[in-house]
Amino acid sequence: MTFRVLGLRSVPAELADYEPTWALQREVHARVASGEIGPQVLFVQHAPVYTAGRRTAAEQRPVDGTPVVEVDRGGLITYHGPGQLVGYPILPLPDRVGPLAYVRRLEEAIIRTLRGYGVESGRVEGRTGVWLDPDAGRPERKIAAIGVRVSRRTTLHGFALNVTAASLGPFASIIPCGIADAGVTCIEHEVMGTPPTLVETMDAITPHLAELLTWEPYETSGFSR
Repeated sequence: MTFRVLGLRSVPAELADYEPTWALQREVHARVASGEIGPQVLFVQHAPVYTAGRRTAAEQRPVDGTPVVEVDRGGLITYHGPGQLVGYPILPLPDRVGPLAYVRRLEEAIIRTLRGYGVESGRVEGRTGVWLDPDAGRPERKIAAIGVRVSRRTTLHGFALNVTAASLGPFASIIPCGIADAGVTCIEHEVMGTPPTLVETMDAITPHLAELLTWEPYETSGFSR
């Protein structure tokens, strides 16, 4: 599996526009699906953008007229921007692995990464992504969103993990992922002590993705309810 870092190690880190990155995803996907190259994971930090999955309703969109990019992934509307680590695994799924099992492995990689920073997270029944329990007057809150597509048995799109506080502000203009009864959070707001940088977070999640996307059996961690 090849991990490709798109501008995150530059100083300062580069912000990638969404649509050229989506075009790159499709190009890489065609090559992986045809067997020309092996599995790839693209890491990126996007310039500010809202993207809407195919089921996004009008009332879930920005109320201020901000442009939205329509995409072909599952899920509803979400935000990408500075302070958020986005990962696009592009890899063939084995015959015995379906899209839901694949999503669970992405969640598991994020849960294990957060645990390494002392942040306990998990899954919520009926909702994709990675969540934190309510505490101290704060509601249940989402720290990572996942939206994927499988075409030619090969994955597209991926996950977005909120790392710094800068990643949260624009969520106030939408109903993130169509969920109105919960909040959003980031590693910076949840970790004790100095929060990790995007690059440190990327380096921390890489071995978990490398292990979990080999499709060997694994033990699920994190709460699930």
